[in-house]
Amino acid sequence: MESLLIVRLSAMGDVIHALPAAQALRDAFPQAMIGWLIEERWAELLSAPGTPRRGPRSPQRPLVDWVHSVNLRAWRKSLLAVHTVQQIAQVWNDVRSVHYDVAVDLQGAIRSAVLARWSGARVVYGAAEPRESPASIWYTRQTVADGAHVIEHALSVAATVAGAERNVPRAELPRDRETERQIDQRLSAAGVGGFAILNPGAGWGAKRWPAERYGCVAKALADNGVRAIINYGPGEESLARETEAASEGTAKSMKCSLTELIALTRRAKLFVGGDTGPMHLAAALCVPVVAIFGPTDPARNGPYGTRSIVLRNPASPTTHARNSQPDQPMLEIGVDTVVDAARSLLAGKNGGQECPPHREGAHG
Repeated sequence: MESLLIVRLSAMGDVIHALPAAQALRDAFPQAMIGWLIEERWAELLSAPGTPRRGPRSPQRPLVDWVHSVNLRAWRKSLLAVHTVQQIAQVWNDVRSVHYDVAVDLQGAIRSAVLARWSGARVVYGAAEPRESPASIWYTRQTVADGAHVIEHALSVAATVAGAERNVPRAELPRDRETERQIDQRLSAAGVGGFAILNPGAGWGAKRWPAERYGCVAKALADNGVRAIINYGPGEESLARETEAASEGTAKSMKCSLTELIALTRRAKLFVGGDTGPMHLAAALCVPVVAIFGPTDPARNGPYGTRSIVLRNPASPTTHARNSQPDQPMLEIGVDTVVDAARSLLAGKNGGQECPPHREGAHG
């Protein structure tokens, strides 16, 4: 195989979940030209800012040879505008110019399946039972995705494409030297040494453990000499302020770009948060995780490949309904329970599976 296109458009956690499958494909086809079709807002998970989106791989773009970015949300708002038509034409000309041998849809949505087929690839792989059932009609070859976790689902598709047994490689994330230096400077200026990342935000209300409780966790960690850094994304400023106030000066908010968050997370001793993209990033970087779960299923979406303790009330219903109100059984998980889990991981106790050994990638 000379060329292969991966289609996984969004979102942050889902793109991270697809990285081991992409690494497995890279390992199986080390000389192949591998591209990735992704939403622009998540492209930093594949390529550091300022790095050319195509060409020889490097620490700044370690996994794929060409990052094809789309902006579907913005395009839908101005579909008939000249600039939108020009952007779509440019992306699609670039994708089709490669003449990909194979496209692999790791998203299982109708839109991702259609884009995989429109890429012009001769063969399009996808799961026989995708997330959105009609997506399967766009595949020329369907695979039976097995495994409990979504990472295992994607790996089983990759194994079929590669004709190999499923394994779990550790994927590389971009590493930008200047960003790494800037994060070190920010931490030094704030007087932060060993630290834990607390992430009070989540995609919707039912997945959020109360922000003030994160502040209480920060106070407890400070007694162990571990400072807390509060990570927050767009629209989560109030959660960060609430957590910081409840911490009584023991936690510091730090807003980061994706590339900055990767660098920050690499330096963390611990991550505490719910089912969110930043939690999955921490797991991918082998940072120990205390995961506080509500309505989503940790067997399917929990921290994978790192030492972790998952806290979930058995009374929580398993649903992906985007309810804005907190999951009531999740609220029964107390601060002391979270602090005990955090201290256990910091002490090197418990936590289950270890990370696979890191292998330095061959950046062609």
